[in-house]
Amino acid sequence: MAASSSQAIDALAAEIGEKVYIDVAKWHLYLSNAHLHTLLAEQFYPLLANNELSEDKVLKLLQGILVKLGGGKREVPLADLLPMQCQVSLMDLLEEFKQNM
Repeated sequence: MAASSSQAIDALAAEIGEKVYIDVAKWHLYLSNAHLHTLLAEQFYPLLANNELSEDKVLKLLQGILVKLGGGKREVPLADLLPMQCQVSLMDLLEEFKQNM
């Protein structure tokens, strides 16, 4: 991976980490604190770089990331843990990031 794409992934991860959160019992766990922001950025970046960003692809990706709860007793798709407003914010963030690439 080129240094420029590595830097772009780091920048994207930072934005995701501070703007998108999981909601658990009205408690907001930002994705940077959940250590999910870099994983997401690494998976979203190819969609952005190849001009393949779509809401369907983003939701499919979020469904495919399983978050372990209760020490691994249960796994829940990340999409089920993000409030709708965070999913909208994530799409806006990705679209804006794409425009600035």
